[in-house]
Amino acid sequence: MAYEPEPKKKQTHRQLRVAEQVRGVLSDAMRRGHFSNKFLFEHARNVTVGGVDISPDLKNAKIYVMTLNATLLADVLKALNANRHYFQKEINDKMKMKFTPKLHFLKDESFAEAQRIEKLLSKLK
Repeated sequence: MAYEPEPKKKQTHRQLRVAEQVRGVLSDAMRRGHFSNKFLFEHARNVTVGGVDISPDLKNAKIYVMTLNATLLADVLKALNANRHYFQKEINDKMKMKFTPKLHFLKDESFAEAQRIEKLLSKLK
């Protein structure tokens, strides 16, 4: 599933606050690495959570991640999405929200996009 930028609506302060809290909980969970999935246990510490977009009703969240080893990204995304219930439980335990958002892990394209823009700008010089 490729990242497709959506027309950005201005997120509310509440959405931004919750998204940042979700990002922190997910980063902490990956750093601790208490997974039953052997693949995630071995590779989750190399995953960076780049950002979180949360829906206005706070029931869905897109989690943008990248890995240090780009060749493993597809497998890591598959494992993260297969084990999203673990992360949803972590969010529920740490944040005490009325509804825990359904998580969708996607590839973070922001660094690749920044490099593309940097190349375009260097050609102008």
